Amino acid sequence: MEAGLSGAANTAKAYAGDLKRFGIWCAEHGLEPLPCSVDTLAGFVTHLAETGKKVSTIQRHCAAVTKAHALRGIDSPTDDKKFKVLMEGIARVKGVRQKQAPAFTLANFKRTVKSIDAKTLAGLRDRVVLLLGFTGAFRRSELAALNIEDLSFSEEGLIVNLAKSKTNQYSAAEEKAVFYSPDFKLCPIRTLEAWVKRLDRTTGPVFVSFRKGERLTERRLTDKHLNLIVQRYLGPKYSAHSLRASFVTVAKLAGADDSEVMNQTKHKTSEMIRRYTRLDNVRQHNAAQKLGL
Repeated sequence: MEAGLSGAANTAKAYAGDLKRFGIWCAEHGLEPLPCSVDTLAGFVTHLAETGKKVSTIQRHCAAVTKAHALRGIDSPTDDKKFKVLMEGIARVKGVRQKQAPAFTLANFKRTVKSIDAKTLAGLRDRVVLLLGFTGAFRRSELAALNIEDLSFSEEGLIVNLAKSKTNQYSAAEEKAVFYSPDFKLCPIRTLEAWVKRLDRTTGPVFVSFRKGERLTERRLTDKHLNLIVQRYLGPKYSAHSLRASFVTVAKLAGADDSEVMNQTKHKTSEMIRRYTRLDNVRQHNAAQKLGL
């Protein structure tokens, strides 16, 4: 079953945990988890709602159940009209607004990056994490998985080959383009070149940890390490995902259309771009400014 749940690592792990919780709940109530009836799943999601679970968490449990049924070639109770009405009711009562990683302003980001002491190895690495993560609109997992052999430098910029990502599970050819900045301290490419030169190798992970005394290792940084780096400089309310969300927001405010943004983020729909755009100030990107009065 776990092999069939393969996909993005974090998603597969979450689905496995969700199915385990569903199985335990069914056992406690003497119910069959697979295949399960509409009434069984309705009872389970009602239990989740009553114990304070968010709508997004309940929806993820349902997605795991749907996946498990699909792997067995049987119909899922999530397709039942009555069950969909129940989920709509839960969403109305609890609200569907998800907790999202906040976006930062471009001015604050520039000040922060310039303040990092890139004369130290740790400072140089951390500057690359922020600049590359932002300009490439990378997911945390993509940054962590980057290898030196995925990087192709040229006079026109940098091409990064994504061997595998959340939306590219079958390793189809997928690339991101990163461009030069005239300000050396804000240039993701020249900063990355300086970092790769310090690594002194041609293969292996791009982002690695240190031993005492800033001695380089070849241990790949994890998602959690990347989060900590972002929070160290930008503040505790941000995460590595804020780099990606901020790319979308800053690009949209600068006039980029959805197709341009999607070319970098690799989102499949404009709806996802809208979800990622953090316009916390009602004055931002507001047509009322264009009325000409």
